Amino acid sequence: MSQQATTRATAKYTAFPPVRLADRQWPGRVIDKAPIWMSTDLRDGNQALFEPMNGEKKMQMFKTLCAIGFKEIEVAFPSASQTEFDFVRNLIEGGHIPQDVTIEVLTQAREHLIRRTFESLKGAKKAIVHVYHATSKNFRENVFGMTKDEVVGMAVDSVKLIRALADEMPETAITLQYSPETFTATELDFALEVCNAVTEVWGATPERKVILNLPTTVEIATPNVYADQIEWMSRNLARRDSVLVSLHPHNDRGTAVAAAELGLMAGADRVEGCLFGNGERTGNVDLVTLALNMHTQGVDPQLDFSDINAVARTYEQCTQLPIHPRHPYVGDLVFTAFSGSHQDAIKKGFAAQESDALWAVPYLPIDPADVGRSYDSVIRVNSQSGKGGIAWMMEHEYGIVMPRRLQVEFSGVVQRHTDTYGGEVSAEDIWSLFAQTYLDTATPVRYCGHSLYENGAAQGIRLSVEIDGTPRILTGEGNGPINAAVHALQSGGIRVQVRSYEERSMVPAGEDGNARACAFMEVAGGKGDCFGVGIDANIVTASIKAIVSGANRAQVAACASAQPVGATV
Repeated sequence: MSQQATTRATAKYTAFPPVRLADRQWPGRVIDKAPIWMSTDLRDGNQALFEPMNGEKKMQMFKTLCAIGFKEIEVAFPSASQTEFDFVRNLIEGGHIPQDVTIEVLTQAREHLIRRTFESLKGAKKAIVHVYHATSKNFRENVFGMTKDEVVGMAVDSVKLIRALADEMPETAITLQYSPETFTATELDFALEVCNAVTEVWGATPERKVILNLPTTVEIATPNVYADQIEWMSRNLARRDSVLVSLHPHNDRGTAVAAAELGLMAGADRVEGCLFGNGERTGNVDLVTLALNMHTQGVDPQLDFSDINAVARTYEQCTQLPIHPRHPYVGDLVFTAFSGSHQDAIKKGFAAQESDALWAVPYLPIDPADVGRSYDSVIRVNSQSGKGGIAWMMEHEYGIVMPRRLQVEFSGVVQRHTDTYGGEVSAEDIWSLFAQTYLDTATPVRYCGHSLYENGAAQGIRLSVEIDGTPRILTGEGNGPINAAVHALQSGGIRVQVRSYEERSMVPAGEDGNARACAFMEVAGGKGDCFGVGIDANIVTASIKAIVSGANRAQVAACASAQPVGATV
């Protein structure tokens, strides 16, 4: 912003005044249990869509929410439209509501809307009737043109009507929920006055609790201010043992999750929100993030997100809203590392992680397996990546565990490819590069076969090859088949010297019991030290193929070894 614009903004806006709570307790508390969860996906979330869900999609979402473990679900604003009314009737008449699930319906504090809402609930075993109206000075004076007493009267009259209608429906256990809309912008003493009037007229008892929902209808202050407001209310409410304090944070400042967490620390019992933060304007609090944040702190959230991908796909199908690829816990890229240093740390962390130990893999606050994500999507490769990510993909997709120096060398091959073509490279792309570089090296020497023989204490080999297209039989002897093969190649004029040798079994993903041998030869040749790789069911054959691969690369191809690739953190 320009200096002039900054000056105007400073004059236009003012910081929200702090709450007078000198001995606040919430900063020293932790969240040690799950709250009562209430999903507003079918009401607040549905109102926020370009195209609201039809009955079929609402039913699909309802069943998904039940499967996740929500016991309270706000299903509709039944007085708002016939579609909403009919959905409530379908749930009740069709027997779709599990016994342990309570549906909630929303109504404004207006008599005809309240009566219409109760009509939708006929035959339900239990339900929460959620009545609301705004209480802040701005709404009282500029929207309603009402005094404080008139606003209190609106709340009291609405609750009296709800109580009377509930008494006419003894077959349905009705719980009252009251929301002073715009709570965070309401003077605390007045919010307390209204809430106490509601609990009194309802006749709240520990056995017949009232839900007092205290929303951040619009985020107007930092999350700590909300926590102060919740703690102040919780301390000063009359009949606190007869009240469930509920949070309904919106996300106008982008801090709804923080506000909910601090509000729970401040004494709240319940949280309302939507999957993935859907909701009016900038959204409601993201219940997935909030619940999985608890999971990462060792607190059972009492919600099942073990198959997060299935939940996400249902959400996207029903709402027609995309989930951002960097969305916490569920985005397509949140368990993905492109940076070379990150990939290396993750690879080493997975190697060190024991199954029964506390989770401690770098850069991953949660085990992807806990939400049904697979490790093969953890590390992906682009031009910013390094040897760690490439090595991870080769190991977990194709079962090839590369020696460290080969990791460095091959990362240079991949780096040159990404620099040339740009974009991300898949595991299949990396395998293709690996095969072209190390396995398909048929010039100048092409391996055709071999046979071994003994000559006293020496090991002999007859090596069938083509050199520049001409068939040859090369013979060599040594202290073992590898040494014999080196001597055989040297006899054919192929300069090669083995610097190091490693052999490992290779078990590609999904092919348990189909192991092959993978041999790695670091050889010195005409143009420097290079690696050769050979793969075969027979370890000796794999080793000879690796020697030929290394000899070809060292003598003819420009040596593919590279300095360790710089990584961007």
